[in-house]
Amino acid sequence: MSSTELRVARFTDLDARTFHDLVRLRADVFVVEQQCPYPELDGRDVEPGTWHLWLAHGGAPVAYLRILADPDGVARIGRVVVAPAARGGGHAGRLMTEALARIGDRPCVLDAQSHLVALYARYGFTASGPEYVEDGISHTPMRRVV
Repeated sequence: MSSTELRVARFTDLDARTFHDLVRLRADVFVVEQQCPYPELDGRDVEPGTWHLWLAHGGAPVAYLRILADPDGVARIGRVVVAPAARGGGHAGRLMTEALARIGDRPCVLDAQSHLVALYARYGFTASGPEYVEDGISHTPMRRVV
């Protein structure tokens, strides 16, 4: 895939079409492809502390993640997704690098699909609890402390 453009925004800075396209990417992968009916719109996208990061190709999002500000001050990375046609291009890694640069020295957590634990370990995350199953998929809680 040719060049992609990194984009970063708060919810209030997203136009309706962009938000629609980001949620559609998430739903296409998490709900449809992974066959996990769950409330994709959980209310956290609109929180003032949330950052949306995505890579766009030809204006369309091909990879996405969000950074949440948990109540305890810890940053939480979630909804890491890459469109099927864009996988293998290093997009998740590019987004993780940008997210961690924004988070800086703050502690950071995420709930990794267990088959992706090694990916997140490359960014300093270690398992912080036992594996669990959510929506039929094994997950591992992970934490990064700088």
